[in-house]
Parts: sequence; C-alpha cells; structure tokens
Amino acid sequence: MKTVSIILARGGSKGLFQKNIADFCGKPLLAWTIEHCLNGGVKLVYVSSDSDSILQIAKDFGAIDIKRPESLSGDQNDSESGWLHALDFIESEHGIVDWVLAPQVTSPIRSPEDISGAIKMVESGQYDSIFSVVPVTDFFMWKKNESGQIKPINYDYHNRKLRQNISTTYLENGSFYLFRPSMIRANNNRLSGRIGMFVMSRYKMFQIDNKEDFELCEVIMKGYGHA
Repeated sequence: MKTVSIILARGGSKGLFQKNIADFCGKPLLAWTIEHCLNGGVKLVYVSSDSDSILQIAKDFGAIDIKRPESLSGDQNDSESGWLHALDFIESEHGIVDWVLAPQVTSPIRSPEDISGAIKMVESGQYDSIFSVVPVTDFFMWKKNESGQIKPINYDYHNRKLRQNISTTYLENGSFYLFRPSMIRANNNRLSGRIGMFVMSRYKMFQIDNKEDFELCEVIMKGYGHA
C-alpha cells in the first residue's frame, strides 16, 4: 500500500504572522508535522506552499516541496483544492497513490504513534476515509441567538445528568485526515464513503489559531514530554 503525506502550509496567516514557520518548542512549527509523518512510517512527505521560505524549511527537515499556485493559496481556497493539486503533481511524477495522509500543521500535539496507528486502520481495508478525534464526555455547549438570548445545544439544563451517565461524543480535532485519492476526486471532500475515526488522547484536542493557542500548545507539548 502506497501512502503519501501532503502537508498544506501557505504563507499568509491572519491569526498569527508566519505561524507555520514560527519557532515552536525549539524548531519551526511545520517541522513537527513533517517529523511526525516520517517517524510514523510515511516515506514520502510533501509540503505544498506558495511560500519559498516555507518550502526551503520543508526540504531542510526531509520533505519534498510542491509549489502551489497563488490561485489556490488565498483565504477562500479550501484544503481540498490544495490536496488535489498536490496529488495530481505527485501521481504525475511518482505513480499511483493508494492513500493520502493530510496532517494539519496547526495541530502539533500528536506523536508518530498516532500516525502509524491510523495507517494500520486503513490497512484493514474497512475504510475509505478516516479523521482524528478526541473523546468528549462532559462538555455542555451553549449558543446565542441574534437577539442575544442564550440556550443550550447539547443538553437540557432542567434535567442535568450525572457526569458518569453522560454518553461519550467525539470532537474532530483536525490533527489529520486519511483518504483514498479516488474518493476525494469523486466527491471533492476529505470525508466520504466508509468513514472511520482514529481516537487520540483528550489533551491532543488543541489547535493553533492565535498567539494564546500557540503558547498553550507549547506548554502542553513540553508538559507531556513531546518536546
């Protein structure tokens, strides 16, 4: 089974300037995801970016660079367009791919074992796509309507359950996705067909969107011995 990793890392970032290459626990943020893939058993790791500086860092840490056109690198371009562009390039250069691992640079709290564990899932032949999740058992969600009134989303506060009686749900943490090339081409969606979940530890739920997230994730990485 031929599995490649495609990491999307464009140059622009509104939430945190140049976050993909900012120093995170002693190395560029992008480097952590590259190393997770390589150490998790993926031999071919590609980084797709519109930024030459990002692509140089990618090569420095063992990835193969793919220059993404500006037309696919804007705020309004979805990840699917970037993956499909990279996939076309990879297959034109290196032949047919069986699976694509698509990790998110801004979800660095993972380990190579998460990657290798998810790959074992796809090797079973039971799935067409997989996404990473963390278990959630006691999150009570609320929202505001247009007039500012609040109401619960996922529970009845008139009949609050004991914690041990709350059913486990799963949060899509965005750490990585796995999909068959044929499925993303047919549906233009990372998730389709027979969908499976790879369950990660709960502390791996956090993503980096701003400076506060960045600092929090550094503390978690160091606290759990990943850095």
